Amino acid sequence: MKIIKSLKIFALVLTVCFIGLIGQKVKADEMSFSVTPILPSNQIGNSGYFNLLMHPGDKQTVEVKIVNLRDTPIVVEENVSSATTNLNGVVEYSPNQIKPDSTLKYNMKDLVSAPAEISLSPKETKTISIAVNMPNTPIQGLMAGGLTYQEKSSNTKSSSKSKGVSIINKYNFVIAFLMQQSETKSAPDLKMNDVEPGQVNYRNVINANLQNPNMAYLNTLYVQSDIKGISNSKLEYKSNKEMMQMAPNSNFDFPVALGSGTALQSGKYHMVLTAFGQKDPNGKYTMKDSAGKVQKFNYKWTFERDFTITAAKAKELNVKDVTIKHNNSWWIWLIAILLILIILFFLFFILWKRRKKDEDDKEDDIEVAKQLAELKSMLDDISDEPK
Repeated sequence: MKIIKSLKIFALVLTVCFIGLIGQKVKADEMSFSVTPILPSNQIGNSGYFNLLMHPGDKQTVEVKIVNLRDTPIVVEENVSSATTNLNGVVEYSPNQIKPDSTLKYNMKDLVSAPAEISLSPKETKTISIAVNMPNTPIQGLMAGGLTYQEKSSNTKSSSKSKGVSIINKYNFVIAFLMQQSETKSAPDLKMNDVEPGQVNYRNVINANLQNPNMAYLNTLYVQSDIKGISNSKLEYKSNKEMMQMAPNSNFDFPVALGSGTALQSGKYHMVLTAFGQKDPNGKYTMKDSAGKVQKFNYKWTFERDFTITAAKAKELNVKDVTIKHNNSWWIWLIAILLILIILFFLFFILWKRRKKDEDDKEDDIEVAKQLAELKSMLDDISDEPK
């Protein structure tokens, strides 16, 4: 089954996150605990995650086994969340910042109850009970979520001040958790909502929000997008991406990159987006993949949309885009003007000092001349006296 194949990679995920300084070699501590699901009799398939077949209103308890691999006590945090789809077209089963889709009727946190924290003594093994409640309403399709286990932060941090390195090791076990009332598969669907400019990692993109409103996985999703300028026909942006997957009742922003250093221009645009889903050798829809090989799919959707990018929005995003070389020549002009003003000030000061000196010298000459005249007059008076 395609869903089972795609979910196996999420059955037991170990995520190790290192936060440190670039160029420093660090060694993380060994894994501190392990988690194993204990599959019940109403499990669909023999996979490493929960896939429960239940009737409306059923209540049951499932179990997981947690083992402390350390010689010291640890505390493990347990979280329940609904499955979401990230901007890379990858299903996430752990808690994140993605908002629940408007079509999500049942949040997994309301259906599955698990202890928030689990304390384990050194080398201790515990079996943890998890309460599951199936809604009373008949449901066609499946509900998807996940159980996430992580050692409590206070026990996962270590630092090395002598080397200037700070390390945070986080080991996350994520077990997919599916619930359904029938093994009959529901068909996925795809809708395109808003198309608007945005950014991914401080780089300009145009996002097309894609939504799967049905209670079914949309597997092997392939998207082709083409954006052309209406106000400026020379503008065109394309993006193709394959092998994506969408969780039931989820949405994500499919980004169309403008290219490194390309400024976003305001104006009117037209987008054409074609999507293929559920790869199948007997599928009725065909397309060529990036390798030029013909692929067949069960589903195909085509969307067209006109949208407008305002001058204010384009300016806002362009300023934040780290790949765009911004014109900072005004700094050069400012420095040049300041230098000119400083030079003029010193020239004025020098001229003023010189002029003042000349005026002082002139006054001295006049005084000397006056004294000489007085002396000459005195000498003349003496020479005129009778002998």
